[in-house]
Amino acid sequence: MPTAALVSFRLGGSDGVSIEARKWAGALARLGWRTFTVAGAGPVDVTLDGLAMDAGAPPARAELRDALAPADLVIVENLCSLPLNPPAAAAVAGACAGRPAVLHHHDLPWQRPHLAHLPGPPDDRAWAHVTINELSRHELAARGITATTIYNTFDPYPATGDRDTVRAALGVPEGTRLLLQPTRALARKNIAGALALTAAVGGTYWLLGAAEDGYGPELARLVAGAQCPVVLGAERPPVDIADAYAASDAVLLPSHWEGFGNPAIESATYRRPLAIGPYPVASELAAFGFRWFDSAVPAPLSAWLASPDDDLLDHNQRVAAIYFSIADLPTRVAAVLAGLPTRFG
Repeated sequence: MPTAALVSFRLGGSDGVSIEARKWAGALARLGWRTFTVAGAGPVDVTLDGLAMDAGAPPARAELRDALAPADLVIVENLCSLPLNPPAAAAVAGACAGRPAVLHHHDLPWQRPHLAHLPGPPDDRAWAHVTINELSRHELAARGITATTIYNTFDPYPATGDRDTVRAALGVPEGTRLLLQPTRALARKNIAGALALTAAVGGTYWLLGAAEDGYGPELARLVAGAQCPVVLGAERPPVDIADAYAASDAVLLPSHWEGFGNPAIESATYRRPLAIGPYPVASELAAFGFRWFDSAVPAPLSAWLASPDDDLLDHNQRVAAIYFSIADLPTRVAAVLAGLPTRFG
């Protein structure tokens, strides 16, 4: 049975890269692979501190070599894509030189203004490149790197969460509009826009994730000035993503930038209306036929909430099932592996 190592800055958490890495591990298992995880942080099989985003030094060459030694294939999850720790990325690229690897690109440096001056991902004849959107695939092609797009995938018919218990624990009575932003708090997530939309529709705002990258003070300032009630976090009560969507009445994704934006599709699978911002990949996803609301224009969403229409929810769930089903992921991953110079199986 072949073995694959999934490698990143951090894995095992609730961030998008960790979530998609778990899905890839499941797809590989269905294809007959064993997998293990290697990262600088998170509940992983092998922890190499030097791979973390804030590491002071990269892992030693021997340490990285030994960690990857059991792997027939290395899948690099964003670590060589977004230059948050360039020495670690260089170390991983060196360890993977000439051996089968898949570089799974969730973000690229020129897509973030403060990183745009840094070089793009490395390349090697033994590797395959996978992007999570067509925008990134075309941008890599313009820089001489051929990639395959595999969109993030989802269970199109997930189990329903516990609406009543969660709303009661949050202190949000039935009849109050609860608008969920199931993201972390970062500048590019446009928390201010989400708060403005929630206030405009007379709702309560719920931000599921924590502040990162020093955004805590700005988040505190925005919450202090909010014109609507605000709920922060998912620890009290402890809720999973199904509970969060079940408790909500609408989903907000007003971001300025997302490499993909999982809530765009999750909102469809959990049958909630979505108000979304005009980030570039949102237009790419909308082209599949989703019916979404503009996060900058409150009136249409407010009207829908006043008179909900299941036809919209049915339609969006069908689109998600056709184009973004996790059942299709093993076939798509297998096609990438078949294209590697080294054949498996």
